[in-house]
Amino acid sequence: MKKFVRQGTALAAVLATAVLALSGCGRGAAGGRGGGDQPEIVYAVNTTTAVQGRIRDYFALSGDVIAASTVDAFSDAAGRVSRLFVTVGSQVRLDDPIAEVDPSRPGMEFVPSLVRSPVAGTVVTLPAQLGMTVNQAFPMARVATDGGLEIRLFVAERFISQVALNQPGEIVLNAWPGETFHGNIIELSPVLDPVSRTMEIRVGVNDPGTRLKAGMFAQVRIITEQREGAVQIPAAAMVNRYGEQFIFVADYADPDAPVARRRDVVSGIMIDGVMEVQQGLAPGEEVVIRGQTVIYDGARINIVDRVQPLNVN
Repeated sequence: MKKFVRQGTALAAVLATAVLALSGCGRGAAGGRGGGDQPEIVYAVNTTTAVQGRIRDYFALSGDVIAASTVDAFSDAAGRVSRLFVTVGSQVRLDDPIAEVDPSRPGMEFVPSLVRSPVAGTVVTLPAQLGMTVNQAFPMARVATDGGLEIRLFVAERFISQVALNQPGEIVLNAWPGETFHGNIIELSPVLDPVSRTMEIRVGVNDPGTRLKAGMFAQVRIITEQREGAVQIPAAAMVNRYGEQFIFVADYADPDAPVARRRDVVSGIMIDGVMEVQQGLAPGEEVVIRGQTVIYDGARINIVDRVQPLNVN
């Protein structure tokens, strides 16, 4: 009899263990997507904060700094250059002497002809050299007037619809690294070059001082669109999935278990890796910018790094 009691007790213990094991099946971590007894996946991501400020769309061009206006000086007589009164860079006034041309020939003596500056300004080129023979069509010197400096640029045909008079530009020169000069479009060519399919434009430089000089190489950003108070995030945050575009933001409803929430947004200007969000996001919200391609709405996330927000004006 005791033997049967012992066997019954052992059988009851085995049955109790089996019931407890079965009751644990199908119960994973709370919110697990896979169900069953699989643990919930926590995705490592990087985030940043949406910021608000000015954003600009532009296209970049490069060209040369030139004098706003130049005038060539010519001799009234053909002959030999016998004297030069200026050098490149000399400041001259109207009618100041530039060179002397001696029209004399063997056996014939003539009074030297004086070449005078047609305008006041700076001598920027001086083709005439002592002893050379010139005629009335030869430019003895080129004088740049004191009307300021311009940048000559050529715009590709596909960008012509985006340029207009008085459009602003930001100017950078190798001679002055780290500095940005400002200007605006002051002249548009009425025709295109049929070979290059480009249109010449001139950008005036605001307050160049003495640092800008004709002949310098300039890089210019022509601002085509500008918005103030735009919400901005890194363009890499945008997810393209099954023909849809959206972003993920961090949801801290449970501070100990943040999750990713899908957010449909309307994008605007996208330039230099920065995207404007016109609808669907407020400044200060935390956006997933790395790891977003593998997560889903409601996925548990572990924020490994919070990247410094964009620096906007």
